Amino acid sequence: MSDLFPRPPGLAVFLNAGDPPFDVLDDVADMLDEHEVDVLELGVPFPDSISDGPVIRRSADRALAAGTDLKDALAFVERSRSRHRHLRVVVLADWAHTVRPRSMAQVITAVAASGAAGVLLHGAPPRVRPDFYDRAGAAGLPVVTTCYATSAPGIVAEAAAHASAYVYLVTHYGTSGSGPAPDQGALRAPIDALRTLTDVPVAAGFGVRTAADVERVHAAGADAAVVGSPVVACAEAALVAGRDVAADLGALVTGLRPHHSRSSL
Repeated sequence: MSDLFPRPPGLAVFLNAGDPPFDVLDDVADMLDEHEVDVLELGVPFPDSISDGPVIRRSADRALAAGTDLKDALAFVERSRSRHRHLRVVVLADWAHTVRPRSMAQVITAVAASGAAGVLLHGAPPRVRPDFYDRAGAAGLPVVTTCYATSAPGIVAEAAAHASAYVYLVTHYGTSGSGPAPDQGALRAPIDALRTLTDVPVAAGFGVRTAADVERVHAAGADAAVVGSPVVACAEAALVAGRDVAADLGALVTGLRPHHSRSSL
């Protein structure tokens, strides 16, 4: 079983590689490690994501304008691995923008060599997923799979069968940064269904903005919460205002911790 979330409720946060710039992102990662954030989901930036709202789209556009690519993202992963005691980095790579122009073999080999704690393949059509699962397994690279709280049983079964890092349970349809707070009652059944199929952790995201939301997903049975748009928005606001991005994000992360977890930080 994956050990990415050793002390529930775990916390994963999302940022794009290259936004904030890598010198700042290095400081942010150090802060996340000090605050014992479990996972940084690091997006290899790509344009025009249909699943992302304007906050994350702006972030990806800034990173792409700065020339950020897969090589830059994986260099950051290697730096993080060498100096962080707690934080682990999962790479999110888009099929159309990052993988298809290269090859599945090249990308999986490079991500595994970086020391990433896992990989999430975004937007992969069904025909390429078996090759992805096989190559990641052969490389010893843990896989993050995804499904929705309302996904059909076959989709849930595929996610459970091939997850080796964790299952990312998306709480509702829509774009990131939109939609309601997680519904504890509505999440319990899909989380219970995953529990019957896999023993890897379940991390729930979309709509998670506050410590109360983190508590809700944990009370529904999830091992961790994933926070994306609020983190990206906080970094953006700090950059625009000329503030210390790591300090602002540190305050945000502290505020996301349920009260019973803060005393251990």
